[in-house]
Amino acid sequence: MTNTDNQPDWDKIAEKFDVWLPHLAPVGEALLTALNTETGDRVLDVATGTGEPGLTLARRMRSNVTVVGTDAAQGMVDAAQRKGDREGLSNVEYRCMPAEKLNFASDSFDKVLCRFGVMLFENPVQGLREMHRVLKPGGRYAIAVWSTPETMPTMYWSYHVFKDKVPEEAQPPMAKVTSLGAPGAFEAALNEAGYRDIEIRPHTFHYNFPSFEAFWDVVEASDILKMQYDALPENQRETVRDEVALLARDFHTEHGLVIPHEFLLANGVK
Repeated sequence: MTNTDNQPDWDKIAEKFDVWLPHLAPVGEALLTALNTETGDRVLDVATGTGEPGLTLARRMRSNVTVVGTDAAQGMVDAAQRKGDREGLSNVEYRCMPAEKLNFASDSFDKVLCRFGVMLFENPVQGLREMHRVLKPGGRYAIAVWSTPETMPTMYWSYHVFKDKVPEEAQPPMAKVTSLGAPGAFEAALNEAGYRDIEIRPHTFHYNFPSFEAFWDVVEASDILKMQYDALPENQRETVRDEVALLARDFHTEHGLVIPHEFLLANGVK
């Protein structure tokens, strides 16, 4: 976790973050559909985390495409590379580098994608500018960011419960995570970074859990709230769980806990 934006320590939670991957899979599918990868493409997956959605693309298309994943956290890169190695995927590789300083030649990728990374960059516009630089003329991009706070219930729950219990520097990074969700903010950042052919559409997907208990098990297993927990007195942890459960009560259905989230997907051609 950094002192400036309250992000988790991605290196330390890399091995645990995979518990969220099944729940984020619809976002990856939307990105891959928008990207429309073709045989022979060289694809860059920026802020890949533990390898998705680039790894899914590499599995599906095998030797028909080459996928390069980058992330600023070495722990994430190592976890992603181990997956590719275990599966014997020779068409995917991972490198540790910040999005703001991509160590690739200009015009070197046919496609570029990024799932929920841009708003977390130290400098989002510079990261977008670098992604645009390495994309070939005529190449396609697909980028997803979280929408507004009110369309992201799980982040809102965490922020609401912790904001009066822990110091400001340890509160969940609601402002950072949703910083590109306000009307016009994402488009403005893309324009400033040099993108001209831009289509941005909101999409909704759902976290589905059989119960609140199952949801909370994933929250705790992922260590996504570790900094907040560490700042709490031990006797308040159960209180936090109970308060989040109360906020989640309106999302219980006959099919379990169903939590809608909205994201913005930008795609176009350089």
